[in-house]
Order: sequence, then C-alpha cells, then structure tokens
Amino acid sequence: MLNKFIRILNFDNSVIQQPGLFCQYQVKVVDFTGLAASTRLFMSGEVRRKIARRLNPQEKDCPTFLGSGDFHHISEVLTAQLDERVCLIVFDFHPDWDSLPPRFGCGSWVNQAIKNKNISKCILIGMGSDDLSGLALQTGSLSALADGRLEIYPFRHKPSRVYFRHVPENDSIVTRKSFLSNRIIWHELEGEDLAKFTLNLIGRLPTRKVYISIDKDCLKRDFAFTNWEEGYLSLGQLLTMIRIMRNNLDIIGLDIVGDYSSPVIPNKLKSLLSRLDHPRELAVAGCPKDLIIRVNEQTNLRILQEIFP
Repeated sequence: MLNKFIRILNFDNSVIQQPGLFCQYQVKVVDFTGLAASTRLFMSGEVRRKIARRLNPQEKDCPTFLGSGDFHHISEVLTAQLDERVCLIVFDFHPDWDSLPPRFGCGSWVNQAIKNKNISKCILIGMGSDDLSGLALQTGSLSALADGRLEIYPFRHKPSRVYFRHVPENDSIVTRKSFLSNRIIWHELEGEDLAKFTLNLIGRLPTRKVYISIDKDCLKRDFAFTNWEEGYLSLGQLLTMIRIMRNNLDIIGLDIVGDYSSPVIPNKLKSLLSRLDHPRELAVAGCPKDLIIRVNEQTNLRILQEIFP
C-alpha cells in the first residue's frame, strides 16, 4: 500500500514550484540538482549508482515526482528497488523501449526495467508517438512481447510495419506476416470503453501488486505542459483507469513525470542530442510560467487525490 508521504527527487526545480503539493501533503525533497545535467535524457552507470545510493529503501512506497520527462529513466532506478513480484503499468506518449544505447536513458528505460525478474509483466498505455513506427520501431524491444511479458496499448496509432525482425504473438497486437516484413495492428484505446478495458486487463495480470509510472505527456495540453509532444488522453480518462486500478489492485509504488523544465545541458554532444530528440514545436511555447505551473500542479493533485481518495 502506498504511503501518503510524498517524495520529490528534485533534478530540475519544476515540482518544488507547486505550493499546493506542500500545503496538502507531507513532502520530502531530495536535492539532485547537482546531477541534473549528467542525468537529463540519459546517464552513465556511475551516475545511476550515485542516485541509487541516495535513495532510501524505506521510502520506495512513497509517490515520487521526478520532474521533466527527460528524467523518466529514474523510474528504472526506482523499480530496481522492488523486492517482490509486481506488474509495471506505464502511462506514456512514448513506449520508452529502445534496445539501443544509451542503456540508462529516458527512451530505453522500460527495456532496462523489465530485465528485473521481479517485474512479472509490463503494460504500456496511451502511446501515440512515431516511436511505434519507422526506424524507432526497428530498434524497439520486440522480443519483450514474447510470452506476454510486455503488452502495448496505444491510444491512437495506425498499423506499423517492421522489416527483417520477428514479431512474437501477443495479446495486445495483431500481426500480419509476409516474406520480409511484419505488419503490426495495434490495439487502440480511442473510442473504447476504458473502464471495461481496465477491468479486463486487471483480470489477466499475474499479480495484484503493481507499480504505476505516469508521464503526463500522455495527456492533452489542457491538462499538462511538458517539454515533449502533446498526448491524446484526457485527464478524466487517465483518472478513470487509475481509479479502477486503485480499487482492484495493490499499488505498491508510483512515480509521476512530465512537469516542464527547459533543458540546461552544458555538454555539447548531449545538448545536440536533446535538440534532435525533442519536438521543435511545444504546446508550452509562449505560455506564461504561472500558467504552466498551475496546470501541471492541478493535474498532479488530481492524480494524488485519485490515489488517496
């Protein structure tokens, strides 16, 4: 069961600017600003070890805020602390399942996390990015679909084609095999009864204990200002699924990312990669800072209120 004590791993000062969190909850801030530049987007094994050493294992059941989605790979560090069998449920606009280096990056953390034998199953919900097509799909961790260890449920995505790679049978996709390629038809959630979908999903999970990771870039811009693309889910749709999970499962861990912070990266190579990886046009462009903070804070509070009714 989750602890009502809230933890902020402060890499980018985005969440600590939200006074409502501090007014309504007991909050602990762990200062990681000194490691922000070396952690943003991706990090070395040495930096990962430094972060892991500073995390109190006694606080692993606390809802944890990580700041920008550029730090979503810290979720892998958090799930590595799990010492019991759980299912990992991820709400995200991106699948974060790249099998290419860097090993500890925001685009590859799911692939790394599911190497933890304590994670019985991983469910990805709400995607819509181009990472499920083209070259990005070619480098995705397709092998994780084998034996149903990973399931993927985009909110909206047209069928994709992958070349020269085997696509395992999986409950979340339909495949059409041909000589040199496989066509993947995704199970889209748009237009589906999400309450029914969630209940059916819960009924197939191998364990009632779950860890939930939420990247707010899965949401429409009315509910989140991030430094990534705008998602398709409404906040009401996200909360509906979370409510059903809370009522039917034992949520033993939770993290939330997707608050806005402008990348500050002194390393020239990482700065270049950041510019190439992030979308050129952001929903946040031209928005006043107080509006960005207020919208993200309101969504964070709504999620916590759903978790702790």
